[in-house]
Amino acid sequence: MDTQLANRYRLIKPLGSGGFGQTFLAQDLHLPHDPLCVVKQLKPTSTNANTQQIAKRLFIQEAEVLHRLGHHEQIPSLLAHFEQNQEFYLVQDYIEGQPLNELIVSGRAWSEGEVIIFLQEILHVLAFVHENQVIHRDIKPANLIRRHQDNKIVLIDFGAVKEVSLYSVNSTGETTLTVAVGTPNYMPSEQQAFKPKFSSDIFAVGIIAMQALSGLSPRQFPQDLQGEYCCRVLPMSKPISEAFATILDKMVRYDYRQRYPTAQEALVAILELTDVFEQSTVALDPLSQSIAHPPNILAPPIPGISSVKTVASDSIISSIFQEQCRQALAEFIGPFANFIVEDILTQFPQLTPEELVDKLAANIPNSNEAQAFRKRLRH
Repeated sequence: MDTQLANRYRLIKPLGSGGFGQTFLAQDLHLPHDPLCVVKQLKPTSTNANTQQIAKRLFIQEAEVLHRLGHHEQIPSLLAHFEQNQEFYLVQDYIEGQPLNELIVSGRAWSEGEVIIFLQEILHVLAFVHENQVIHRDIKPANLIRRHQDNKIVLIDFGAVKEVSLYSVNSTGETTLTVAVGTPNYMPSEQQAFKPKFSSDIFAVGIIAMQALSGLSPRQFPQDLQGEYCCRVLPMSKPISEAFATILDKMVRYDYRQRYPTAQEALVAILELTDVFEQSTVALDPLSQSIAHPPNILAPPIPGISSVKTVASDSIISSIFQEQCRQALAEFIGPFANFIVEDILTQFPQLTPEELVDKLAANIPNSNEAQAFRKRLRH
């Protein structure tokens, strides 16, 4: 296709379509090297003048919100918004990466450590969104992209164009709500009733975490006798700690008043859990003291908390630290990081954390980057 918009954006190919219109991959011809961007085209289904006015007003309003939020490094920046031939357009950064729906594979369950690291990252981003008084309303795996550049999670699609599809104009010119924004299975009851809360986003994140842990689609999730989703009845290949299960259960409560009210509160709970595991797994400082092959340095279990899964059952390194190593290494060498960490821990299950960092750093070709990797995991 060879279409240009605003004498600046050349459309390359469609990326997706829906009731609101289409999304295109495009090039910005006004910048050096013609960088890629994403163009979202809004086409209200009704040609009614009132509908067009409402659409334009909401579109501008949402563009302003996206402009404010786009200053966060894990949210795409809004590059432009404009009207052309009575159609509305948004232009945003193109995020090159892999959507989470390609990483959460049916039948392949993530470890508890992997899910905890994921929750830390997405809740950090979502806390920023909530602090700006914005409810995302459509958090799902397809709207979370693992960016190739730095392996970080990027939250996309803030529903700017979907807001418009909420409105229709009847024969008397009155505006009414018609469709709830969101995706079935990730959308709680209050959101379906057009009354989303900050905790509606928490529900969606909790469902994604349970999906990753179980390898099941949300539509396959069982419910307990009270009609709640909970870890106790969720089939999982490996048991998870009671403390972590309690957090997840609270995130997905049917009644929004029983969930964490915002992402910040949920993040605090996850961070406190991480601190408990790290303090209980190794009594000594794992990065400042070298421990020479003790017989069993895995911490004695805290009452009510079961052991966290590790790659090697006799490894002295907590699963939380293993996941931190994977995340950091992936930023330097890409997706093979996971296999390298697993291979080293399988071959050398009694490595100390300091020794593991050194062996992983040896897989980074650039010496400066290898040193940066060591520094990050030893600070």
